[in-house]
Amino acid sequence: MGVPDRLVLIIRDYLSNRSFRYRVEGTRSRPRHVTAGVPQGSALSPLLFSLYINDIPRSPETHLALFADDTAIYYSCRKKALLHRRLQTAATTMGQWFRKWRIDINPTKSTAVLFKRGRPPNTTLSIPLPTRRVNTPAPAIRPITMFDQPIPWAPKVKYLGVTLDSRMTFRPHIKTVRDRAAFILGRLYPMICRRSKMSLRNKVTLYKTCIRPVMTYASVVFAHAARIHLKSFQIIQSRFCRIAVGAPWFVRNVDLHDDLDLESISKYLQSASMRHFDKAARHENPLIVAAGNYIPDPADRMESSRRRPKHVISDPPDPLTVLLGTSSTGHRSRRTCRLR
Repeated sequence: MGVPDRLVLIIRDYLSNRSFRYRVEGTRSRPRHVTAGVPQGSALSPLLFSLYINDIPRSPETHLALFADDTAIYYSCRKKALLHRRLQTAATTMGQWFRKWRIDINPTKSTAVLFKRGRPPNTTLSIPLPTRRVNTPAPAIRPITMFDQPIPWAPKVKYLGVTLDSRMTFRPHIKTVRDRAAFILGRLYPMICRRSKMSLRNKVTLYKTCIRPVMTYASVVFAHAARIHLKSFQIIQSRFCRIAVGAPWFVRNVDLHDDLDLESISKYLQSASMRHFDKAARHENPLIVAAGNYIPDPADRMESSRRRPKHVISDPPDPLTVLLGTSSTGHRSRRTCRLR
């Protein structure tokens, strides 16, 4: 790559003769020698890893997605036999490259998913999916193997923190992050409840930094999901507002959001998507520009199976956003303002 020899020697000394320890509750383990890898937490480690895997093989028929050490191979086809053949060829080629450069891969931790519209795909799963039909099932896809070990087919997979299900409804992901946000809300209850001495401004800041990012992480990917699934996020936010203010049951959610200067989750997701696609259109990478360079079809807006991420930009506002837009800031709930 044209790197000077002196710099190569410096990097060699930087990576050689390193050791590590584990610390658990103040107790340290004995030092162990690092046989491979780069130091964790170093600013140079991601660059060195990217240089090391720079020549990873790419099959001409399939696509390869790389982010740090997360690798995904994907291929689009209507024929299951051709789909298996293309993915198996790519997995075999990549497995040979892993062995050549001594990169340890555990095929059992890898997952194969068949994304398909309509009914859930009929694949060979470790846990069979329940079915109501008794007719003869369609031929299942053979398992893809790497290092003579099968890669199991599954109905969903977690990639870069987002759970992708086979029908791309994002229902498992929304449920997972909703439960995580509810857990964090419960742990922070002593700090955000009415008896807490923390100001409302700081409570809202705590919510925006610790709870809302958990629900809206990578929201551009799933913001176009059905609103009935995203409603659980709004329930978490409304619950926070009531806990922070100590409002009784008869105080409306729109008044609480207005007093705390919080926009609805639907409006927040829509604004995040608008900012993302605006930046993508001006990005210097042509692949990013091409990914967001499409015009959504208004006729498919109400069909969840055909909705795409850009549909959320043209969606009408939800009822809470409409009420927040029509409410006057000078006529807030007296009871809520008194509790502030």
